[in-house]
This record gives sequence, structure tokens and C-alpha cells, in this order.
Amino acid sequence: MAVAGLYRRLLPCPPAVDFSSFEGKKCTNLESYVNYCWMGLEDFGWSYVFQCRKDIYDLFHEALQNGTMEGFFKLISYFQTQSEPAFCGLASLSMVLNALAIDPGRKWKGPWRWFDESMLDCCEPLEKVKVDGITFGKVVCLANCAGAKVEALRTNHSSLDEFRRFVKRCASSEDCHVIASYHRAPLKQTGTGHFSPIGGYHAGKDMALILDVARFKYPPHWVPLPLLWEAMSTIDETTQQHRGFMLISKRCEGPSLLYTLSCKHESWESISTYLMEQVPQLLKEEGSDSVNQVLSTIFESLPANLTDFMKWIAEVRRLESAEKTVDKEEAELLAIKGEILQQIRATEMYKFVDKWALSATSCCTFSAEANFSEIVKNCCCQGAATLCGMVGEAKEHFCKRACMRSMSTCDTASMEVVSGTVFANGSEQGIDVLVPTAAQIKHLPCYNNGESSSANFLQWYPASKDLLTILLLALPPQTWHGIQKKELQEEIYRLVSLDNLFTGLREEVLHLRLQLRLLYKFQIGKLEEDLQEPLVAI
Repeated sequence: MAVAGLYRRLLPCPPAVDFSSFEGKKCTNLESYVNYCWMGLEDFGWSYVFQCRKDIYDLFHEALQNGTMEGFFKLISYFQTQSEPAFCGLASLSMVLNALAIDPGRKWKGPWRWFDESMLDCCEPLEKVKVDGITFGKVVCLANCAGAKVEALRTNHSSLDEFRRFVKRCASSEDCHVIASYHRAPLKQTGTGHFSPIGGYHAGKDMALILDVARFKYPPHWVPLPLLWEAMSTIDETTQQHRGFMLISKRCEGPSLLYTLSCKHESWESISTYLMEQVPQLLKEEGSDSVNQVLSTIFESLPANLTDFMKWIAEVRRLESAEKTVDKEEAELLAIKGEILQQIRATEMYKFVDKWALSATSCCTFSAEANFSEIVKNCCCQGAATLCGMVGEAKEHFCKRACMRSMSTCDTASMEVVSGTVFANGSEQGIDVLVPTAAQIKHLPCYNNGESSSANFLQWYPASKDLLTILLLALPPQTWHGIQKKELQEEIYRLVSLDNLFTGLREEVLHLRLQLRLLYKFQIGKLEEDLQEPLVAI
């Protein structure tokens, strides 16, 4: 499946030369930087400060000649300073994700699809990270949630030789990067636990280049690899586990585009417990005779605030800065989302969910009409918080107005956009929410200050039945083991089988399944213990 671009711009070449390109690497000459370097820093014990003295130039040049600085050029292009004293893990991860050109599946600001620390909140609320920092296991969890392929090892489950092989492999490639979790004391640096990416390796001297994201504190520096291993072999007092390292690379499949899981809302733990523990037990005890009864067993006890846990990923932009047209890349992305929505509605499971929702015995109504206002409201508030650069949720925000309007695309076609006004932290913010749509017209409500009015809307925005369907598909296969009637169990297995899904929907389901498994492991306290096990969506 084609995936829309990252909204990055191609560098006009000539006259410019991309620093990380082949030609850019040929032009690299650290000696030309001598006049710009600060010379007040001395060696920090065994650390070699990355400043432009001849010995440091020689280290870099020799490693470059030996092919173990390939990863450096991409990393240095996205090198950033952690925005908070406790955000070293988030800064290291966002730097590596951007270097790997992993699509975040949502916008950062304006049209830019870019990882920022404020977007890495799947496994731990940002306000908590800001105060307490983040553990090794939760950074691994965040990397998986962001769509990266992660291999994480603590030092008590690895060895110095294995670490050296991994560092050399990633330093010789642009396709993977290593993030080290270590204590600063063995390096004779001030501070305690820290995360930073490894930017290169010198095989002859067995030294690694640490690109320290606390740039306000230390510049990049070379350290002997055995000493870095010693620093990683320390115990994290929070988890009583060894620190370690993680290899991060790009998955073959794309990011989640329609839905993502969030632990921001305080109810997420109860929802996770219900889905992972209570649903299998209910199915075992109820003795269902049909698919409809299975759905009733699951949905009639489903927590009402499911949408606080499982969120629609909206394409949002500020109204006052928005162009009058939808650009080509935005239109392509919305077309892909619309295609995945169609794939959801083409599944047999969706037909069962639709039939269940319309049945007279359903205790809840999951119609698109009944939930549109709430969907728009939540997406507007979520998008405004992201665009305003807020860390965590706004203390006070709500949607005042939201209505659908038409907007032309670059090829003169029309597209439907939800325009809303959000009140957040004392001020109003107008936003556009770009929604995937199709040609079918539906008469749906318009939301205005908590009251509904009427307007014509296209039907293909993500609705409750879409969410319930993909939720069923994303539940772990073992959920259905307790169904007593063999024929019914086999039918459920067929309905949720990944083999029956189109590629886009299959990738969406796998991503949600992995997120659900990681958050559940986090909830029950096993996220830090099971890192040696492959973190795959099963």
C-alpha cells in the first residue's frame, strides 16, 4: 500500500549538499570547524570531549575511513537537546525515530509529520516523566508504540562482546541506531541515570561516540566501550533492574493511521484489565451459542470511556494558519485512511457488529449518528492541545462549535473538513479536522456549545462500529480460548483471522495488538521484567 509522505521538503541540490548524503560525507572535514570550537573543556576522566583538537579529529576520521560512522550523519542531522531535565529518554528516542524517517502517523505542527518529545506519551503520561524520568522498559514500550522495531537487552542478559557487535553493526549502517541507558558516575560525569544515542564507533581504540542529548551539560564525547558497558551494568534504583541498550530500526509495515491507545486518562488501567483479563473469563463462563451472544457478552460490560483509551488519530491544523485547499500529501493520507475504513466495513466481523448494534436487545446504541458530536469534540480538543505545544492535557479545554464544510484539494476535487472552535486554557483556538470520507451523504448532527443542530455530512468518518470492530480484531488470539462451543470458537477464529484482512487493516490491527500487550504488561508490572522476550504482536 502506498503511504503518504512525511511532509519533509526535498533539499534543492545544487546549490546545497545534504550533510548525510554520499556527497555530503565526502565534504566532511572536521578541521574546518577548529575556529568555531570552544577550547575551555578538558578531558572528563576517560571521556574524550568531541571538540576540534587533532586527536579527536583523528578518531573521527579513522572511524569514518573504516566505515563505522555511517549512522552518525543521519543522527547528527536530527540531533536535539532534551527540553526537560528528565526527558533524556524521550529526546533520544525522538531523535532516532526521526533519523530513521519513521512516520509518526500524525502531525507535529502545521503540515509537519515529525516526532517530538510531547508526542511520546503512549506508555507513561508526560507530566509523570517530567517529574520522575522514565525507565528503560518504558522507553522500549514507547519505541514500539511509535512503530519502530526494537531489540532491547539488559546487561545481565547480554555481554560486552555482543554489545560491541551491535554497536559496530549499527555504526556501519543508517538503518539502525543504538540507544544506551547508563549511569553517569563511571564516566566521572555529574548526574545519575541517563539515555543517549551512540553516534559512531572506533574499532582500533574500541571507543563509542555518545551524542549526549543533555547538550546544555555535555558535548558529544568518545568513551571506551568497556567503560560504557560498566556504566550500563549499574542497577536502576526505580526498577531494581540492570540498565542496558536497545537497537532501534524501521519496521517493514507502516504506522497506525486510524487508532492508537493512550494511558493519559485515569481509567485506562480498568479498561486494559477488562479487555485482557475479564473478557476471556466472561467468555468462558457465559457459554455463548452464537456470535451475537459473544458480542453481547463483551460489549454490554464494556467500560463507557473506551474512547478515552482507544483514540481516533485525527489530522488537525490551526484554522487561522490553514490554507484554503488540502494539499496533495494530506489528500493522499486521507485517501489511505478512507481505504482502511472501507476495509473495516468489508469484514464479516463488521457485519456482525452492525447487526448487534441494531438489535432490539442491545443495551447501548453505537450508531454513528449518536456519537458524531462526541468524536468531533474529542478530536478537536486533542488536536488543539498538540498544535499548541502543550505537554500533557490542558487543564481546561472543551469544544464550543464543530461543523462540516467542504474544502477543495490541489486537483480541484472537494473534501469534507470538520471546522471547530476550542476553548483551551483561557483562549479560543479555531482548528480544522481533516476526516476520511466517501461519496455517501448522511444527515447527521452539528455540534454547537453542547447542543445539536442539523447539517449534511459525508458518512465515512470513523464511527463507533468501526472502533468496536477493530477492537475485536485486535484482541489477543487467546481471548477466544474459553468459548465452550467448538463450532462457535472456530467461527470466531475465522472472523478475527489476520489472513482474511487486507494489508492496511492487518497492519493497523497488529499495531493496536502490540500496544495493548505492552500497556497490559506495564499495568501488571512485567514490562521491566520481560525485555529479554521478543516484543512481537502475537
